[in-house]
Order: sequence, then C-alpha cells, then structure tokens
Amino acid sequence: MEIYVVKTGDTVDRIAEETGVGAEQIIYDNQLVYPYELAVGQALLINDYVRNASRAISVSGYAYPFISRWVLEQTLPYLSELPVFSYGFTSDGELIPPEYGDDMWMIELALRSGTRPVLTLTPFGADGNFNNQLIHSVVNEEAYRENLIDNLLRTMEEKGYQGVDIDFEYILAKDRDAFTAFVRQVAETMRSYGYHTSVALAPKTSSDQKGLLYEGKDYQALGEAADHVLLMTYEWGYTYGPPMAVAPIDQVRRVVEYALTQIPGEKINLGIPNYGYDWPLPYERGVTKAATINNVQAVRIAVEQGAEIRFNELAQSPYFTYVDNGTEHEVWFEDVRSLQAKFDLIKEYGLRGCGYWQIMQWFRANWLLLYSQFYILK
Repeated sequence: MEIYVVKTGDTVDRIAEETGVGAEQIIYDNQLVYPYELAVGQALLINDYVRNASRAISVSGYAYPFISRWVLEQTLPYLSELPVFSYGFTSDGELIPPEYGDDMWMIELALRSGTRPVLTLTPFGADGNFNNQLIHSVVNEEAYRENLIDNLLRTMEEKGYQGVDIDFEYILAKDRDAFTAFVRQVAETMRSYGYHTSVALAPKTSSDQKGLLYEGKDYQALGEAADHVLLMTYEWGYTYGPPMAVAPIDQVRRVVEYALTQIPGEKINLGIPNYGYDWPLPYERGVTKAATINNVQAVRIAVEQGAEIRFNELAQSPYFTYVDNGTEHEVWFEDVRSLQAKFDLIKEYGLRGCGYWQIMQWFRANWLLLYSQFYILK
C-alpha cells in the first residue's frame, strides 16, 4: 500500500505511470467519478494488493436496518461483528425493536458471512434522543432490570443475535454505580448463555472528568464487567459545534492513553468515524448546523468547487474551504492518511481492534487499507 497525495497537474494516468499501478485500479479503489478529476491535496490509496505481515484485529461497524443491501454485502467480509442499531426499552424493561425496519435480513446476512450479529441497546426516548430517566428507571429497579434482560435473551435466541452492545449516553452521575451493576448483571447472564457483552464509552481523559457525558461512566469498573469496550473517539467536530476534525488524533491519543490506565488494551476497540461535516461560515453557536457528508462525497465537493485539500498535521485530518453562492464553507472528513494514523495507534498500543460509526456509506479505500494493515478479510 502507498498513499499518494495529488499535486498540481496530476492526472490518474500520470499517477498510474509513476506508481506502476493501473489507472483502472486507482479509479476503482478510490471510487473516482468520471471524468476522474482530482483535487490538489487529495489522498489516493495506491493498492498493489501485497499483504503486510500483521496480526488480525476485531472490527465492528454499526448499521441501521435501512442500510443498502449492497453496501452491507461489500462490508461484511471485513467485519468481525455487526452491531445493529438499535433496540430501545421502556421504563419497566420492555424491549422496543428498531424503529427503521426489520433487522432479520441483516442478521441472516451476517451469519452467512461469518460475522457475529450484535443487538445494540440504546435508551432513546419518544423524541429520539438519549433519555437518562429511562436509564435511571431500569438500572435502579431490580424487577425492571430482570425484565429487560429476559427480553434481551428471548429476542437474541429468537433472532440469532450473538451478543449485546450497551450504548447508554448522558447517564446521571448518581446512577454511575447502578449502571455499572446493570452492565455486570447483563454480561454475567449473557456469558452463561454463550453470548458476549460490550459497552460504548464516552471519550474520557481522566477519572474525574466533569460533564453529563462522562460522570456516569466508570471506565475501570465497566472494563472489568464487560467482555470488551468501544471508545467513542469521534464527534469533537459535530453538527452544532465549531468546524474542526471529527476525530483529531491528538485528542484520540489522550483518550486511549487514559483508557489504558483503567482497562487492558486487549479489551479496547478504538472508535472510528466514517463520515465528515460541511459547515457554513461564519460559525454562530446555537445557530450554525453542519451537514453530514460521507468521505467520498467530501472529495467530490472539493473537485467540483476547485478547492485544495489541506492536511492538519496535529489533528492528522484533511480539510478544505470553498465558497458556494456567496457562502463560505469549511469541510473536515476522513481519508486514508487520517485512517492510517488511527490504525497506527491501534498497533502502537496493542488494542483489541476498532469499531466504526457507522458503515451506512461505502468507503472502499478504508477497508482496503485496513486489510493491508491487519489481515482481516475473511
């Protein structure tokens, strides 16, 4: 594998001649669109399909039931686990199936591919947002906890799920220990039936970190209770925040280094975003809303707008600006350079693997790069 950064005057044919890799392969691997124009600063994966010696890792990717069947079929060979997003629950522990469609086809496709389907459990309220009162009700009442766990087991057995992922956010600080006890009870029960349990963790950098995202999660205790964890190392740049990298590697590293003081590396999956954001400028707090875009789309915008893609060395992330109809925009996204930085972090610290939020959009170069690093294609 080689990462080639486009220079002024480059064409696909010229890059193919320089690298010795066919133009058709460069176009295919990087999902270039006819007439195959390039943006200065664009990172291309130059793939000769020579494997690098490295150990396998665990790879998961969240998906909604409305994912394209073609996208899922393309992605499953690279996945160890498919967390289906998501099941909810009522305040007394009744399970609510995914809002966006039937999940059976995803489970069946995953099983045929040798990928473990995972039931993702989230506390979404009627407004579609995380509801910490739902969490409070269930984790503090034994009858409700047992009802929810019984419903989880019944659903998993009926549908063929092989694990459960607990993705609870905005847990009240007063519910921290009760939440940990709930995760422990779920994990112990699931193990007795041959299932595994994971838990998603907000990106903390210290044990006493303040904020509703952080205070309700005890890294050490949850790491001990669950079979593995996912560090949600993304959303520094987010829909309503100021323009910046979604997963700046300097911040991601801080989270990993703290997590390793609390949880063994072999139980940690690194969260990786499979998307970017396009902010209209100037940014105004509480008013500006960024548009979510995929990584291929980001490059297409740069090509169409004649924008040069720059690379922030501290964040290890690409970005660019452009003007459309008099409005300036700033775009941050992921490319093979930013992904390589994250894969290097996994190798540096000997982590269990990685988990993608989310796999709804196909980004071929990511999976080819991951394959070259970790031998994960089944």
